[in-house]
Amino acid sequence: MIPSEDAAVRKRDIEDRLRQEQETLSFIRESLEKSDQLTKNMVSILSSFESRLMQLENSIIPVHKQTENLQRLQDNVDKTLSCLDHVISYYHVAKDTEKIIKEGPAGRLEEYLSCMAKIQKAVEYFQDNNPDSPELNRVKFLFEKGKESLESEFRNLLTRNSKPVPSVVILDLIAGDDDIETTDEMTLEHLPENILQDLICISGWLVEYGRNLDFMNVYYQIRSNQLDRSIRGLKEHFRKNSSSSGILYSPAMQNKRKDTPSKKAIKRPGKEDIMDSEIDSYIHCISAFVKLVQSEYQLLTDIIPEHHQKRTFDSLIQEALDSLMVEGENIVSTARRAIMRHDYSAVLTIFPILKHLKLMKQEFDQVLQGTAASTKNKLPVLITSMETTGAKALEEFADSIKNDPDKEYNMPKDGTVHELTSNAILFLQQLLDFQETASAMLASQVLGDTYHIPLDPREIGTSSSSYNSEFNRRLLSNYICKILGNLQLNLHSKAKVYEDAALGAVFLLNNFNYILKSLEKSELIQLVAVSQKHPDKAYRSHIEEQLQTYQRSWLKVTTPLTEGNLPAFQPGTKLKDKERQAIKDRFKAFNDGLEELCKIQKSWAIPDKEQRDTIRRAQKDNVTVAYRVFWQRYSNVPFTKNVEKYMKYKVEQVEEMIEKLFDTSA
Repeated sequence: MIPSEDAAVRKRDIEDRLRQEQETLSFIRESLEKSDQLTKNMVSILSSFESRLMQLENSIIPVHKQTENLQRLQDNVDKTLSCLDHVISYYHVAKDTEKIIKEGPAGRLEEYLSCMAKIQKAVEYFQDNNPDSPELNRVKFLFEKGKESLESEFRNLLTRNSKPVPSVVILDLIAGDDDIETTDEMTLEHLPENILQDLICISGWLVEYGRNLDFMNVYYQIRSNQLDRSIRGLKEHFRKNSSSSGILYSPAMQNKRKDTPSKKAIKRPGKEDIMDSEIDSYIHCISAFVKLVQSEYQLLTDIIPEHHQKRTFDSLIQEALDSLMVEGENIVSTARRAIMRHDYSAVLTIFPILKHLKLMKQEFDQVLQGTAASTKNKLPVLITSMETTGAKALEEFADSIKNDPDKEYNMPKDGTVHELTSNAILFLQQLLDFQETASAMLASQVLGDTYHIPLDPREIGTSSSSYNSEFNRRLLSNYICKILGNLQLNLHSKAKVYEDAALGAVFLLNNFNYILKSLEKSELIQLVAVSQKHPDKAYRSHIEEQLQTYQRSWLKVTTPLTEGNLPAFQPGTKLKDKERQAIKDRFKAFNDGLEELCKIQKSWAIPDKEQRDTIRRAQKDNVTVAYRVFWQRYSNVPFTKNVEKYMKYKVEQVEEMIEKLFDTSA
């Protein structure tokens, strides 16, 4: 029974599931039928929609095409109207701009240039489209009128606002190079900023649209005039305000500097140097020219188109540069004329100028880059001219020292230092401030062959610069030695003019001592030593030689006291008349000789106190020692009844008389 119950249960389950599956299948069939119906409905709707769209398209496309054509027609109408307006505007340009063009661009440059742009476009339009139109002539006339007004405005702006640079400003500008306390670089503002911008605008327009470069000639002429006036103003400032030392003070820099740069005044032997101010002025003007020209070039690069800058700059600087070169040649010519008159100290005026020109040459070359070769060569030509003149003067000066005539009226009566000696030493001392310049002068004329300068073989391996420096130093040393040698020979010749050999010795002693002391007080002794070993010992030997010659003049005083054959006597023995007379003669000879020499030599001069004291001391030692012995020997001998006549001077009195030698006030 149990198995049959299980089977019945399973049967019921199967029947239940079958029934459920049938129900599900029935639902699916119903759903498929509905879906088919919906699909048929959708297809029907889409077919209807497609049909309607085709109908709509067939209706809209013709309308769209018609609208597009209408829009194109509208655009064409607008463009035509715009072109007509544009064309019509060209016919109104002359009328609209005529008043502004006639009134000129002053005070409204931007508006004026805008009008010129309109006129230019009108000219181009009529030339291209209607060249026979009377309007073309009208706008052409306005364009030319406007261009002339712009050129005139350029000239007026530049003329009104270009002023010479004040002298004190130039001096401060020059001082700025050497003033270590000046940290801000000084610049010149030649034109106000607004004026500069207007000039730049006009210049640009004239180049691009005006096709006229005449304004560049106007520019260089006006700026050239101001540059020249600035330098001439500086010269005038020097002429009015230069002190005796040639130093000018700049009010703006007094709180920073003691003075503006100035070169040492040249002391011309035997006369007052009236050219000091001119030399100082010229040196400052050279420096001023470089600074001003540098500043002018900076200004020019803002206003003048690059392609035309160098040519315009070359023209701009010519007048001021030529003026400086002519002035330099005039100084050289003045020196030449003085040298022809044997005033060789005049060459010293060239030295500071030449030294300064060489120092400035590099800056000159830099600032003149791009100028014509003739412009660049002007400074080298002047330098060469100065070197040639200077070298010739140096050589002629050496010859003049050697050949200075021995004129009796020109000799110092007191045997003091000759003018030739003081002039020669002063001349050589001046060379010390310009050693490189003087050496270059000598080297430029190949004078080294004249002086046969030996160079140490070890120097062959040195650099070119050090070799040249050593060569030039030896060249200058040999030149100085030549001067001193010629001077020494001439002094010996002059000393023979004196009838009194002792005065000639004093003359040589004074001159040699002056030369030695002058050499020792300066660098001359070091320069001489380059060519001659121990020059001081040589001069001391010359001085000692003349001292001995001078001392021989006192033999007439000392010989009667020291020569032999003096009378011999015994105390209490009566002298013979001959013996008494011999003693009298000796005293008389001493007295006469002492008085004569003291009278004569009192008027002689030995300016050097040390040398004067030495000679006096030597003479006192020489004379009083002999006189004291002679005096002591015969002071108690009854050789005369008139003792005061022969024994006139005590030893102390003789010393006092010798102490008054070389003293005209005694």
